[in-house]
Amino acid sequence: MDEPMRRDVQNYPPRQDSVPAARRRSAWLAVAWGQPEAAADLALLTSELTTNALLHGALRERYLRVEVRLTGSVLRVEVTDPKGERWPVPRNPSPEERYGRGLQIVSAIAQSWGATDRIVGKTVWAELTVGAPR
Repeated sequence: MDEPMRRDVQNYPPRQDSVPAARRRSAWLAVAWGQPEAAADLALLTSELTTNALLHGALRERYLRVEVRLTGSVLRVEVTDPKGERWPVPRNPSPEERYGRGLQIVSAIAQSWGATDRIVGKTVWAELTVGAPR
């Protein structure tokens, strides 16, 4: 993989208000990096991955890390949490269930996504293919 053209890393406390903060920052970065057409999709991917990390991977007093990178024509968001034993698995919830569709949304929007094991925790990532920066 080439060196990132652009890179941003932010740590967020394991609180609900971290999700909209991470979502807003990733949308802002897409625009600032010349990819305004990808801002909404990147914001949604960031929101879903950060929500999943908060619900399934957070520990008190251990921050979540959100990294956004633009390398060539790939815009990538990575969310790292401290719980490596809970891996992302897409579900097929019933219509009555309120939750469980986040990874279906990620699969529908991202060109690719996955998870990487870490010494402590895991990183879940999603990638968008974008055009030349404006």
